[in-house]
Order: sequence, then structure tokens, then C-alpha cells
Amino acid sequence: MKTKFNERRAIQIPMMILIFIVPLGFAVWALWNNILVDVLHVGRINFWQALGILGLSKILFTGGIWGNWGRHDHEKFGPWRVKMQEKLESMTPEEREQFKAKWASRCNQQSEIRNQKSNNQKSGE
Repeated sequence: MKTKFNERRAIQIPMMILIFIVPLGFAVWALWNNILVDVLHVGRINFWQALGILGLSKILFTGGIWGNWGRHDHEKFGPWRVKMQEKLESMTPEEREQFKAKWASRCNQQSEIRNQKSNNQKSGE
């Protein structure tokens, strides 16, 4: 059974490379050559250089070669969520309802402000 799993992995990994990394490389190559050459007056790159830029950006922006590709949002916001749960648990039911109402009104106000801005922009066009 273990051998079958390894055989499947041997097929899946190259397929993932073809499905995900190659199109991303073409996207970086096309965007670079069609936008940055005209805007920033940089030189054109080939596909392999685009893959190198993609790999470099992965290393620089996600914290390493393997880091953070499988990270989920619940892990990202874990410490904040734990503190908020502790805060809510220490409140009385009345305090909790007041807290929730206050944040609900804040969120509602923000959405109303965004709607007003978008309506103003539409009417200004």
C-alpha cells in the first residue's frame, strides 16, 4: 500500500508543477514584458528568468522556500482569536451584548461610508 502512495506522488508532483507553476511563470513573463518594459524601461526577460523571479518573490515574501504555502487563515489569526475569546468569556452576558452591539454598529458605519464613497464616485463620473 505504501508503494502505491509513493507512485501516486511521483505522478502528482510533476502534474502540480505543470498545472500551477508553469502558468504562473508565463503570467510573470507576460506581465513583465508587456507592462514593465514600457512603464519602467527595463529589459525583456525570458520564461526561465520569469520562473526565477517567481521563486525569488516566493522566498522573499513568504519567509523561505517551503514556508507558509500550506498555512490557513485560522492559524494566521490564532493569537488574536484566542485573546478575543478570553476577553469575551470574562465578560458578563450584558457586557458581551454591549460589546457585540458596539462592534456591529462600527462595522455597519464602515459599510455605509464605503457605500457613500462608491455612490459619490459613480455620480461624479
